[in-house]
Amino acid sequence: MHDSIGHHTKSSGHRAWWVATAAGVAIVVAGAFSTMPGILQDPLRQEFHWSRGSIGLAASVNMILYGLTAPYAAALMDRFGIRRVVVAALGTVAAGAVLTTVMSAAWQFTLFWGFLVGLGTGSLSMTLGTTVTNRWFTTRRGLVTGILSSGSVLGQMVFLPALSWTIARYDWRPALLSLALAALAVTPLVYLVLRDHPADLGRRPYGSTTFVPRPAPVPGAARRTLTVLSSAARTVPFWLLASAFAICGASTNGIMWTHFAPAAHDHGMPVTTASTLLAFIGIFNVVGTVASGWLTDRMDARRLLAVYFLLRGLLMLSLPLIMTATVSPPMLAFVVAFGLLDLATVPPVIALCRTFYGADSAIVFGWTNAAHQIGAASASFLGGVARDTFGSYDFVWLALAAACATAALLSLVIRLPHTSSASDEQQTYESSAVSK
Repeated sequence: MHDSIGHHTKSSGHRAWWVATAAGVAIVVAGAFSTMPGILQDPLRQEFHWSRGSIGLAASVNMILYGLTAPYAAALMDRFGIRRVVVAALGTVAAGAVLTTVMSAAWQFTLFWGFLVGLGTGSLSMTLGTTVTNRWFTTRRGLVTGILSSGSVLGQMVFLPALSWTIARYDWRPALLSLALAALAVTPLVYLVLRDHPADLGRRPYGSTTFVPRPAPVPGAARRTLTVLSSAARTVPFWLLASAFAICGASTNGIMWTHFAPAAHDHGMPVTTASTLLAFIGIFNVVGTVASGWLTDRMDARRLLAVYFLLRGLLMLSLPLIMTATVSPPMLAFVVAFGLLDLATVPPVIALCRTFYGADSAIVFGWTNAAHQIGAASASFLGGVARDTFGSYDFVWLALAAACATAALLSLVIRLPHTSSASDEQQTYESSAVSK
């Protein structure tokens, strides 16, 4: 089979899969940065005598910028191209990690790690995955979204044990330098393989029945980002999705990746052991997110979200009962279940954004992801404050369990438009791409 301009289109060799792989590698490296505040807490407190609240503040700034940068990054990709934005983001995270190794005050940690790394990783978030998926795929979008969504946690799984071991054996500075080198090492690969649009290579998007011309660059990235937000904010689904996703952020990135290791350490578990458990969560996260993408192509995304949140809330309720100094069977069961559910919410949310907002879905998802990160930042900061105040994380787990139940209800009350089939989505994408 040949496309309309004579290029072979075998599914197994379609360039879309190579582009998705390059984007996935960048997302994997960016994901490795997200768990660092959790394993940096004790070393920074010992060396600088900073409070958990001060360290949590830098992590909160990082998470907020991660979220707020995402929609602007999506618009910048429409303006300057995916490849340029990704290369610049990798350089930014590398610079932030290197500068963090020479800091001497808490405000510098907030500036270097919170601002620079947050800015860079925000450009490498799932808005990158959403943009690549929207441009290069018209079928199997849920599956591809699930695979790319798992990339951030795969980065945690790959790097976290080694980083934790490096900190325990040597110091925290070599660990950060290793991350910076990893970001710089993948930059040439991204530059050589990643392409902005199938039309650049004379290709059709994967699964498309027609050739889609490359859209013209969209000027005014900042203005467009705000215009899309203003339009989406007038709709009920946006607020329901943003609220549910804020709770998602609070109950995953915000608390687990920042406070799980310190909470386990409170019960006598070594930080290296707790970090290994987080890495195992990452292993099952990959399985759960890819499976969720597969299910999203076949089931009602709203009901999937509700089930995911309900089960996550039950897991949160169990944590005060199963945390001990050693790794017990209930804790292993928690690791498996939480891993399967952790990022499983992402493919359904992206699918719902695409259903409601069409060609602007990457930017809308970026703003939804900003809500996710605001929720994560709140949990990161307030979780540390709660630990300092109450001497325990028990109240935090219970509060987040109740929040997850609320998110399940919010997911169920979203009303779908009358036409939301895959063919409708494909026609919307292709026609909008031609008209831009």
